[in-house]
Amino acid sequence: MIPRRITGFRAIHSTRRAYLIVLLLIAALGGVMSLPPIAQDPSYHAFADRRGLLGISSFLNVTTNLAFLAVGMAGISLCARRQHRLGARWAWMACFTGVALVSLGSGYYHLAPNNGTLVWDRLPMSVVFMALSIAVLAEHVSLRLEKYLLAPTIVLGLASVITWHYTDDLRLYALVQFLPLLLLPVVLLLFDSPYTHRGLLPLALAVYVIAKLAEHYDRALFEMTGEIVSGHSLKHLLAALALLVVYWMLRRRRFQ
Repeated sequence: MIPRRITGFRAIHSTRRAYLIVLLLIAALGGVMSLPPIAQDPSYHAFADRRGLLGISSFLNVTTNLAFLAVGMAGISLCARRQHRLGARWAWMACFTGVALVSLGSGYYHLAPNNGTLVWDRLPMSVVFMALSIAVLAEHVSLRLEKYLLAPTIVLGLASVITWHYTDDLRLYALVQFLPLLLLPVVLLLFDSPYTHRGLLPLALAVYVIAKLAEHYDRALFEMTGEIVSGHSLKHLLAALALLVVYWMLRRRRFQ
């Protein structure tokens, strides 16, 4: 069990910092929902690398998803074996389960990219985003948050994808997708952790930001590499690497 080190005066200030997190989330939700509806751009599905191999269309965009499967299974195994080092154990388990499922959903999507197949890519990704956010929040603020918030936030993440699918409005899903980038730096700045190696979390976020940049410059990177690998394929590998950094943090950390 994680020792409760904050009492008295420090507990009051911890509560105030927790309120800042709540205000940040409310402001982010209000800001996103105040925007006009955001439709899915049809050009999103026009990936630079559509080369097939071994009877698999968009071979590299499909097969690079195996990296998610490898990291997801490693994380699930870790969560099953090391309960004493995983304060928010079920949140981490949900996170890595989502990662493993991303390999299936994203692989399926890239076989025939369209809005219908994209749903199966985004559903498990929403689980990863929500579970990761709750795991970090619970381990830094209060483990009780995992008990009360994990299931509702995962439902919210799934609902954001379903809402987009039926209304073609990406606003709520956009908030879900970028929540870790918004929330984690603030949590790390405002709160201490009873675990070592939490410095790997900013590294994981940095690698994920690079992954999103690779996704954005899909065709440019494809041309820069002499049409060897596209930005989107690199995005899969870099995003999996970011999650591998999280896995390594969990595997190496100790109580301080």
